[in-house]
Amino acid sequence: MTAPRASSSFDLITVGRIGVDIYPLQDGVGLEDVDTFGKYLGGSPTNVAIAAAKHGLRSAVITATGDDPFGRYAHRELRRLGVDDRFVATVPTLKTPVTFCEIFPPDDFPLYFYRDPLAPDLAITGNQLDLDAISGARIFWSTVTGLSRDPSRTAHHIAWEARGRKPLTILDLDYRPMFWTDPRLATAEVGRALANVTVAVGNREECEIAIGETDPHRAADALLDRGVELAIVKQGPRGVLAKTREETVEVAPYFVEVVNGLGAGDGFGGALCYGLLQDWSLERVVRFANVAGAIVATRRECSTAMPSTAEVDDVLKELENVHS
Repeated sequence: MTAPRASSSFDLITVGRIGVDIYPLQDGVGLEDVDTFGKYLGGSPTNVAIAAAKHGLRSAVITATGDDPFGRYAHRELRRLGVDDRFVATVPTLKTPVTFCEIFPPDDFPLYFYRDPLAPDLAITGNQLDLDAISGARIFWSTVTGLSRDPSRTAHHIAWEARGRKPLTILDLDYRPMFWTDPRLATAEVGRALANVTVAVGNREECEIAIGETDPHRAADALLDRGVELAIVKQGPRGVLAKTREETVEVAPYFVEVVNGLGAGDGFGGALCYGLLQDWSLERVVRFANVAGAIVATRRECSTAMPSTAEVDDVLKELENVHS
């Protein structure tokens, strides 16, 4: 495995999944009957970096691909979409993952991951990491999926140790059961991870795996009790709850006609990173992220669906005019 090493100052560094999304261009059709597909860059942490770059942040992703055409495509798309690819390694013995989905709006989007025998992004080792870059990044974003296998799991802890629980060390509670042999193992690994991060973001089901709570307020309180400074619980059509020890913010949902909901959380994440680096109130940060995620849900793909800051601001202005 090879990867260039060079320290630099980034607004955001994410770590974890990368791959190619092969999404149907037909709705309401099972994969066995789909005739046409689109090809897009994918992987949740990769999409978060892309979403943040769309808002003007200097973003990079720590991940790995195979030495194959899809790997070359991933590098090319990252650069085209404004994300630095210097930390993207190559594993010659493994293949770049592909992911298929089915699209049954408004709320059924089955995913099919092809990541066997091991995805290159789970083969990341600690000695590949540019620890100076990780420590120096204004935001460091990781996901629970990266904890599902070694050596990636150990590499995450090495990165967190180098960062020293610096502010805006974020854990996305992103839980995919197909990546784990036992949900109890995921719970245990999240418990270890929470001791190293300052922000936790997840939906109600992910909070149940992480800390055994689905009620948004109890889940947020439990995350704060674990030492995080900001807990964000996404509730889909019920909006978003954000809590610190001093403040509670509840943001109403922004309803849209859903085309594909799979990228909404990543759009939320990239916009959240942007908002946290602005001199904004917590309420404004969460409202901005919530609308950004909803916009992505109106589009078929994920990575190239991320909205610009101006697009999000236009919606927020319309909402203010409606309620004024």
